[in-house]
Amino acid sequence: MIAALNPIALRLGGLEIHWYGVIIACGVLLAVWLATREANARGIGEDHIINLVLWALPFALIGARLYYVAFEWPYYSAHPDQIIAIWNGGIAIYGALIASVIVFLIYCRVKWLPAWLVLDIAAPTVMIAQSIGRWGNFMNQEAFGAKTTLTYLRGLHLPEFIIQQMNIGGAYRQPTFLYESMWNLIGFVLIMSVRRHKGWFKRGEIVLSYVMWYSFGRFFVEGMRTDSLYLMPGLRVSQLLSVVLFVAALGLVIWRRHKNVPWYMDGFSLNNL
Repeated sequence: MIAALNPIALRLGGLEIHWYGVIIACGVLLAVWLATREANARGIGEDHIINLVLWALPFALIGARLYYVAFEWPYYSAHPDQIIAIWNGGIAIYGALIASVIVFLIYCRVKWLPAWLVLDIAAPTVMIAQSIGRWGNFMNQEAFGAKTTLTYLRGLHLPEFIIQQMNIGGAYRQPTFLYESMWNLIGFVLIMSVRRHKGWFKRGEIVLSYVMWYSFGRFFVEGMRTDSLYLMPGLRVSQLLSVVLFVAALGLVIWRRHKNVPWYMDGFSLNNL
């Protein structure tokens, strides 16, 4: 049997660098590189993307933590010293996304940038960052699903190192991290393949497509996970939010189709103001 992978990538004296952080950083760097290229092509300018990332990252981390704490408040109200103890785990991707969108909207308002276009540029790159980031959960042996069997996992034709990493607490687990990672990867490839087709997407429809794709997949993956946040017994927060986001995004696409909205491929210039 292959031993579980070491979550520590490097030790420098008393400093431990976790694979989780390394993998997340790689996903962010790839996302920034892709977004800057597309921003230049759409007339936004790569400096705005870099500035947005520098502003959004810390608030995304805060948002991810606050979201988690809010839905685990009975515990944190009794242990307030643990609220900032993010190193003990407890962040939520939906909280990070909500905080990032707020930062994007404020920045675009201040800089007189078309927010829908900027979000369109960022959306597919966020998808690939999420896809990569789930492998950080894999290294930490977290975000897994219910108990399963070795036969089932081998039936998925997974590499042996993935199968053995899913042996957690003496039992094999559903690799829900992998399901979500692959779902996001497929969505990324699809959107990147079609987003430059003229007459296909109006401004805002790429980010709304991302919202629908991600929330649809997350609804089902969340139902398999064992670490969900709950509003009440049987009602998972992420599943409820996924339904709300999917319906809202679909409604916006339909509504905006009948409005005088510029096409994504039209890009942006100061003459548009």
